[in-house]
Amino acid sequence: MPALEALRLFDSGVLWRRVAHLDPLEVWSLAMKGVLSLVILTLLTALTGGALKTFWDIRLLLDHPAEVVLRQIIVNTLILLAIVEVFKTTVTYFREGRVKVTFIVDTILVVMLTEVISQWFKGGDWQALTALCGIVLVLGIVRVMAVRWSPALRAEPHDSVYHDLRNQGGFR
Repeated sequence: MPALEALRLFDSGVLWRRVAHLDPLEVWSLAMKGVLSLVILTLLTALTGGALKTFWDIRLLLDHPAEVVLRQIIVNTLILLAIVEVFKTTVTYFREGRVKVTFIVDTILVVMLTEVISQWFKGGDWQALTALCGIVLVLGIVRVMAVRWSPALRAEPHDSVYHDLRNQGGFR
């Protein structure tokens, strides 16, 4: 009998009634969760592969100067940290359904700092290095502003903390 019930699920009349009652928001939510699950799996795979490659690059210390190898390991590690920030942003969106500005700015800051260090190690153009440092400075200011004036924080009068502590018996 269960086989007959399973066949009834694919009956065209039943199928059209089920489709008619689908909530587009639920479909969107399920689709986004599916796609984000694939993104998270991809990021975890990339993070694992990058960590293994960075660990494997330590063997280069035998054939190449330590300074060159350690620079490469530093840049690789910073790129892995950028992937961690993207992972954190993705998981937050998966959990809360929104992206926090601070996570985006943190990700861009890590990537830009990696570029600054990479340019510095290469002995690159000072104009490009100065421009990158300017971008990092602006991003740092945006990061501070995003934390300072976050919509998640309630704006309370300054003396409300004193008032609350006084009512709890902390001050007499």
